Amino acid sequence: MVKTMKAAGAEHKVTRRNFLKTAAGTALAAPAILSMTRAYADTPTIKVGYVSPKTGPLAGFAEADDYIVGGINKAFAGGLQNNGKSWAVEIIVRDSQSNPNRAAEVASQLILKDEVDILLGAATPDTTNPVSDQAEINGKPCITTDCPWQPYFFGRGGKPDKGFESTYHFFWGLEDVIANFTALWNHPGVEKKVGGLFPNDADGNAWGDAELGFPKPLAAGGFALTDPGRYQPLSDDFSAQISAFKAANAEIITGVMIPPDFGTFWAQAGQQGLKPKIVTVGKALLFPSAVAALGERGNGLSSEIWWSPNHPFVSSLDGMTSKALANGYTAATGKPWTQPIGFRHALFEVVADVVKRAADLEDAAAIVEAIRATSLKTIVGTIDWSKGPVKNVSKTPLVAGQWHRRDDKLELVITTNTQAPEIAVGGELVLL
Repeated sequence: MVKTMKAAGAEHKVTRRNFLKTAAGTALAAPAILSMTRAYADTPTIKVGYVSPKTGPLAGFAEADDYIVGGINKAFAGGLQNNGKSWAVEIIVRDSQSNPNRAAEVASQLILKDEVDILLGAATPDTTNPVSDQAEINGKPCITTDCPWQPYFFGRGGKPDKGFESTYHFFWGLEDVIANFTALWNHPGVEKKVGGLFPNDADGNAWGDAELGFPKPLAAGGFALTDPGRYQPLSDDFSAQISAFKAANAEIITGVMIPPDFGTFWAQAGQQGLKPKIVTVGKALLFPSAVAALGERGNGLSSEIWWSPNHPFVSSLDGMTSKALANGYTAATGKPWTQPIGFRHALFEVVADVVKRAADLEDAAAIVEAIRATSLKTIVGTIDWSKGPVKNVSKTPLVAGQWHRRDDKLELVITTNTQAPEIAVGGELVLL
């Protein structure tokens, strides 16, 4: 259909194609107008989008988010300096709902609708990967954490000799968790027979991978691994796995599970007579609330430890110690400290450092370059993307430990530090 318009004595044909071309031109001009307005404002604003699983089965990872973001907002209240000018910082928080599709959706909204300048994501590949993928597609500077680097990097199709353009990640790797777990398991009186629980998700497929995951290093260390195969997350029956572990006389149980799955497995293991001497499970046993929910059967379980009040690191924002950050959280919320506290804080430490150093905060490429050049001592250790192990990844130190009952409370105690001797041990592993 063609409409005509008369203007200044002339007829102009308005077709759908011409209209769309005009609309597209207007849309393209809008960001430039916004950018120009922001650049000349008295106090320009840098927008930071942050995605994490506030609800759903991974909500334990985001339990401290409100406290951390509130503290960061106070720290940034006076603005951040860049090239002699003060910039206000606006943090926009979105919930991934523990769902990769939702994580991608809200990340896209933050980029295209909210027009954030920097995108952040945290907590397992279910959040970090879709958030990073949206950032990479749109050329948006992005920093993520709380996911072993292999499921983040290889799970996104990363090539060690190429890497990614605008997405960066800091955390430890599977080689570190394997080294820590096996250090826990080298205990007198414990046979090197291991039962593996690996779900059919990004973490489980990475941890159980024949080449990159647990099988090869365990075999090299003399451990016999029984892996019954991938189970579906939120399973309600682990009888097959329990039978396989009993048949193999597994004295060690490991894996990477969400808290509801481990709760189901551990209850059924007790009912069906599986009695391992050591249980070391990633993800599910990180959080005080999840372990407390297990009652007395939570005592003595073990896990990796990314961060604790006893880590000898301080914040680059204000010199606050790890202990002070953890104590502040407990005083404000009445809840025990939780491991993601340090990494959430560190995410915003990196943001502050990048904002201060970027050559031009109006240019995404300049922000990416500032991220790439980061070398910063944070509350979780040094973050430096020039050191690898692959492009776009910076490793942080990792230890491991066990939940001990002390004064009627369960406390996560560091019991091995072979991979990070600068982090002090607080006790010894006790067999179940």
